[in-house]
Amino acid sequence: MKQQDLAFYGEFAPKLEEIQALLMNEIQSMLDSISTDTETAVAEHIKCRIKDADSLREKLRRNHLPETARSGLMNLSDIVGARVITHFVGDIYTVVELIKRNPRWRVEQIKDYIAAMKPNGYRSLHMLLAVPFGVGGIDEINIEIQLRTIAMDCWASLEHQLKYKKDIKNTSLIVEELKRCADEMASTDLSMQTIRDLINRR
Repeated sequence: MKQQDLAFYGEFAPKLEEIQALLMNEIQSMLDSISTDTETAVAEHIKCRIKDADSLREKLRRNHLPETARSGLMNLSDIVGARVITHFVGDIYTVVELIKRNPRWRVEQIKDYIAAMKPNGYRSLHMLLAVPFGVGGIDEINIEIQLRTIAMDCWASLEHQLKYKKDIKNTSLIVEELKRCADEMASTDLSMQTIRDLINRR
C-alpha cells in the first residue's frame, strides 16, 4: 500500500494486506491444482488489489456514505478485490466451482453477466465473498472476485476509459461500436471454446 493509503486505512491496513495476500495465494493454489503447465493453464493472469484511498472516498461519496475506512469496510464489497483472466469461457465456471468449495470464505452472491450481459454489452462473472476480519469490532468484510476471458477484459478496459475519461467526442458512436464489439467478442469466445472442446475430445 502507498503511504497515503496506509494512513487512510490506519489500524485496518495490516489485516487488509493479509486478506489480499490470502486471496492471491488461494486463487493461485486453486489454479495450480488444475495445471501448472503454461500451455494448459486455466488463467492468463490474476490481479489482486486493495482499493486506494481516493477511489474509496469517491465511491463512498457517490453512495452518500461517510468517507471513512470503517464506513467502506462495513458498506462496500470491493475494498479487496481480485480479477482472474481466463483463456476460455468454460474455464471461468471451472474456477467458480473451486472458489465455492474453498473453506477460507463464504460465497454471498454470484452475478453472472456472461449468461445475462448488461445492456451496454459488459460480460463478466462477479463473486461476492465474506471473509473473517476481526479488527476494530468488524467481524467480517466482503471481497469481490471478477472472472473474465481475455476478450471480455479487453472490452471492459475500453469501456472503463469511456466512462471515466472526460471530453470524449462522438460518445454515442463509441457506445454503439462497443456494443457491437461486445457481441462479436462473445461470439468469438464461444467459437474458441468449441474449437478447444473439439481438440480435447478423445
